[in-house]
Amino acid sequence: MFDLIYLLLLLFLGYGFGTYLEKKHYKRIKIDENELKNIVILSKRDAKEIQLEGTKLLNGNVVISIDFFKKFVAGFINFFGGKIVVYETLLDRARREAIIRVKKQAKNLGYNCLINLRLETSSISKGTKGNVGSIEVLAYATATKML
Repeated sequence: MFDLIYLLLLLFLGYGFGTYLEKKHYKRIKIDENELKNIVILSKRDAKEIQLEGTKLLNGNVVISIDFFKKFVAGFINFFGGKIVVYETLLDRARREAIIRVKKQAKNLGYNCLINLRLETSSISKGTKGNVGSIEVLAYATATKML
């Protein structure tokens, strides 16, 4: 009986803290994206038609871990089968945060344009017993100045 109470307490705390921290992170992401909206992201094809000055390869990296509640729900869904939607916000936050980090570097170096932005996603501690699953997202692009 104590084990069930302990599990429910962990689930409740995981849900509460996880939801709070996720909302706080999304709020910060929206603020950062708004501040960096003047940095343009172009494909290589679009960049051929624009006059550019200087280039530098930039990258941004982020690792985000899943909370206990989401891990529990994902395990439950995985056991019975189905789409594991609890990971979607985790991936969304990681991708957006990685792009923000590249844009911040570009802004600090005086660039206003990113060309060929790419994202690489990898799983960390996958299959390791007792560890909480984490993901890493690497964003990289060529920064330049549009004239």
